[in-house]
Amino acid sequence: MKLKPLNDRVLVKRLEMEEKTAGGIYIPDSAKEKPMKGKVTAAGPGKLDDAGKRVKMTVKKGDEVLFAKYAGTEINIDGEEHLVMREDDILAIVD
Repeated sequence: MKLKPLNDRVLVKRLEMEEKTAGGIYIPDSAKEKPMKGKVTAAGPGKLDDAGKRVKMTVKKGDEVLFAKYAGTEINIDGEEHLVMREDDILAIVD
């Protein structure tokens, strides 16, 4: 299934967290938190301002981003978990 976000919405796939800490301890699945880092797989064209002009998106497809913990709506596309969120929910782009 293909999905194209509208306006200022972004489709993000969560990146997997490390299963082992820096000290070498393995983290069980029950103790893991969902990662707040992901990769943008699709981005909308941008939102409209008060004058009706389109405001270009800051993020683009392929960017790694940090987002708020409870941001977005979880959806399942071809068996993979994705998030649809507004660009405002994205906190930073990771270089």
